[in-house]
Amino acid sequence: MSFAESPEKIEEAEIIHSSTPKTKYDRSIIEGSLPKAVWRIAAPTMLTNIFGGLQGLVDHIVVGNIVGFKGNAAIGVSWQIFLVVIVFIASIFTGMSILVARFVGANETDKVNRTVYQAFLTAIVISLALIAPIGYFASPLLLDIVNAEAGVKAEALPYLRIMFLFSLGMMMYFMLSGALRSAGDAKTPMILGIVMTVLNLVFNIILIGGLGAIPAFGTKGAAIGTCLAAGLVAVYSFWKLWNGGWVVSIRNKNGYAPDFNVIRRLFKFGLPAGFQGIAMNIGGVLMLAFVGSLAQSAAAQAAYAISYTQLFSLVTWTSVGLMGAAAAVAGQNLGAGQPERARAAVHTAARFGLIGSTFIGLFFFFFPGQLLAFFGMTEPAAVEIGVQLLRILSVSGIFVSVALTYTGGLQGTGDTKSPLYISIISQVIIPLGICFILQQTVGLEPWHIWTAILAGHFTRCVLSIWRFHQGKWQNIKVDIENTVA
Repeated sequence: MSFAESPEKIEEAEIIHSSTPKTKYDRSIIEGSLPKAVWRIAAPTMLTNIFGGLQGLVDHIVVGNIVGFKGNAAIGVSWQIFLVVIVFIASIFTGMSILVARFVGANETDKVNRTVYQAFLTAIVISLALIAPIGYFASPLLLDIVNAEAGVKAEALPYLRIMFLFSLGMMMYFMLSGALRSAGDAKTPMILGIVMTVLNLVFNIILIGGLGAIPAFGTKGAAIGTCLAAGLVAVYSFWKLWNGGWVVSIRNKNGYAPDFNVIRRLFKFGLPAGFQGIAMNIGGVLMLAFVGSLAQSAAAQAAYAISYTQLFSLVTWTSVGLMGAAAAVAGQNLGAGQPERARAAVHTAARFGLIGSTFIGLFFFFFPGQLLAFFGMTEPAAVEIGVQLLRILSVSGIFVSVALTYTGGLQGTGDTKSPLYISIISQVIIPLGICFILQQTVGLEPWHIWTAILAGHFTRCVLSIWRFHQGKWQNIKVDIENTVA
């Protein structure tokens, strides 16, 4: 028996190979191992989140030592305000990510670049024409709304105005990161994020306290450093996007005028994600109000800040990375006409999330006192409440992690409305409703609030899985042509 191929078969194979369209995209996402594809996108995003968290930590350390606690309060209050605005405005990039993932999966390069350019153009207009002027003049009112104390407001006002005026760099980074990850490249956003973080730390250390001939700007220095770092990364990113070398580009064959057909679709898919972010922020603020109403409010607030805001971020950092991976891999596979592989990708991400959150939860459950001591928490009442919260979060984290992966699956395939409704129910109505009812009847205790948080996370998990398993996301049409409604 001969193993040599006949000339006819060789010629046939060459014709098939030559007819296969070449691509610059990573096709292993739609053809290779799903666990590897999910992890390839999730891991860099997790590292980026960790570096971003360290950046905020160092900012607070430097400002706290040079300016004092009012500087810390000013940054905390200002960043919370700025984040709400940015999260909502940047929701258009969720819409962009959905379109990019679908078009990459379908190997439609022109549509990918056309979408990225329109998102780029929209980010510039929103930053310069809306965020900068409105944010500058509205900053005093926004600080009054959050009841910033006079000394804190004096430090916060210039910080917040600088952040609003020079928000373009950060908007560009968010836009580019979403586009690259959706196209299958998560390493470049990670590298850019690390560079931006390092630049930010260097600038902030110099500008907050001063160095040589450079004066000390105090709290303002933190804002200047952040905007400088983001701006430099944005300039470099623009050069790369224009000259090529990345998997996405802003050069396209359709011209450079605004394409409102594309822009409408960016908002159509993205705005629900923006409203979802606002709903969750409002829920968080109102939950803090319940914590502040407790008899042991100071101890409960300290426990909440360390256990939920700091330690629980170990769960959210990894889960958000998996959410982005689930969105990108599911979106690309649906664009390639492989809905079952898209479904399997989300299940794979959920398994990763389950394993990771269970591992972290074991530390929360068995070593809560040691974890709290690492943050210098020794006051008995605060430690008791913190231990109680961490043990509940050891279970709650599992629900959050799994819920976020299915949220990514829904959003990545174009269903951004369902996660909005689910968030309103699970993160606002249920936990706040439980707290309100208990406060009006038996009286509110710390463990009541922690249990309400657990109930909300459990509900979010169940509803997200249920909605994804309905499979309606398979029929969502995503295109940027006028022929598609």
